[in-house]
Amino acid sequence: MMADTNEAVRVCAAAELVDGGMGIRRDAQVADGTAVVFFVRYDGKPHGYLNRCAHVPMELDWAEGQFFESSGLYLMCATHGAIYEPDTGRCVGGPCRGGRLRKLQVEERDTAEGPAVFWLPDGDLKPVQS
Repeated sequence: MMADTNEAVRVCAAAELVDGGMGIRRDAQVADGTAVVFFVRYDGKPHGYLNRCAHVPMELDWAEGQFFESSGLYLMCATHGAIYEPDTGRCVGGPCRGGRLRKLQVEERDTAEGPAVFWLPDGDLKPVQS
């Protein structure tokens, strides 16, 4: 039997993601090479996205892991100021209005070590194998 290459990947303990707070970055593989994905918490739920602005494919964070703008209500691209809804990835302001961030499938699970956030990779975006 072939191993499942899309197994859930533990990202962090659930408590490490705080609503509107710092995000967690992870290296990933995409069809055109390597990339970074990130995970944040908004409205009590974890969310994950490919770290590429929908306007120009540049990383969003201002400083490593800092994806939210000052109110903690929107994700913001540090380069062009595009503003995204943290729960949908939809651009609601700036140069790519109506565009979307590439959303990841994320879920929170209870584990023996306590609640944790997991990424469920899909066919064209996978974690870098260490």
